[in-house]
Amino acid sequence: MSNRTSQILSSAFAAALTLGLAQTAVAQDSGKEKCYGIAKAGQNDCANLSGTHSCAGQAKADMAPDEWKYVPKGSCKSMKGMTADEAKAKHGGKK
Repeated sequence: MSNRTSQILSSAFAAALTLGLAQTAVAQDSGKEKCYGIAKAGQNDCANLSGTHSCAGQAKADMAPDEWKYVPKGSCKSMKGMTADEAKAKHGGKK
């Protein structure tokens, strides 16, 4: 692998990593929180706790405890949702 190719790959990796971190920061700064156990099938916001998928819209069942959606901060409990720690405990501590 040439030095130029190595630089391009390193830059691409760094950009992808930064993008992922920026999305998390935006969600936190926008007054939203992850709420587990409230997403309907096909309406989750991203990867689930069990690791069976890594993308939005791939939830297979309604209200699965390892699937989540972003909701306004402070509204998760009133929607009968769970925090990440509660969801991990309910899901058997997986991932």
